[in-house]
Amino acid sequence: MCMTGWGSDGLRSIVTGAGSPPGPAAGVPPGPAGGVIRVLVAEDMRILRDTMVAVLDLEDDIVVVAEVSDGEAIVPAVIGQRPDVAVVDIDLPGTDGLTAAAELREQCPACRVLILTALGNPGNLRRAVSAHVAGFLVKDTPAAELADAVRTVAAGGRVIDPQLALAALEVADNPLSPREAQVLRMFAAGAGPGEIAMAVHLSYGTVRNYLASAVTKLGARNRVDAVRIAAGAGWL
Repeated sequence: MCMTGWGSDGLRSIVTGAGSPPGPAAGVPPGPAGGVIRVLVAEDMRILRDTMVAVLDLEDDIVVVAEVSDGEAIVPAVIGQRPDVAVVDIDLPGTDGLTAAAELREQCPACRVLILTALGNPGNLRRAVSAHVAGFLVKDTPAAELADAVRTVAAGGRVIDPQLALAALEVADNPLSPREAQVLRMFAAGAGPGEIAMAVHLSYGTVRNYLASAVTKLGARNRVDAVRIAAGAGWL
């Protein structure tokens, strides 16, 4: 069966499934420069991962040498299988895709990272750029474009979804002060005002004032809404 795309509505048309343990391919020799591109696929949804592996393996110049279902398995799999490109879902259990990308940059810089995301979020794109990923695409990208993106990344280029890039450019400058952003970030992680006050050596009232000013500056309804707005814009 020849698979020419993700489906009538991109990857969103695939039914989600459960993850599985890492499954590196065996017996695939490293490709020479300009030869076969070795790829790792990191995706926790089994049916989605299987689809991407099948689509990429249809290409004569691409071979999937490893597939993993969580972020913590990425670095060990890259060390063991030496892929040229890691295609990584941004939302992975354990270690998220962007954290894994940063770890790969430190430990396995020869492996370039192409991030896939289900949600076109300018804030995530900014985080990805900060993590020095080589590519950032939404999951409803056509299969042929994904394969071309893998080739571009493997050749040393960068690929960024143009609509996401435009949206990131249109995001306003961060209105939060460094302290407001810090306090809101800690609140987003689950800390209450009292815990935050102890951690940053401020009074309880001062922390509440920082949270209130963040809500006001962001035009949010409440603290939770402020976290949503700031995180979506990449300000946390």
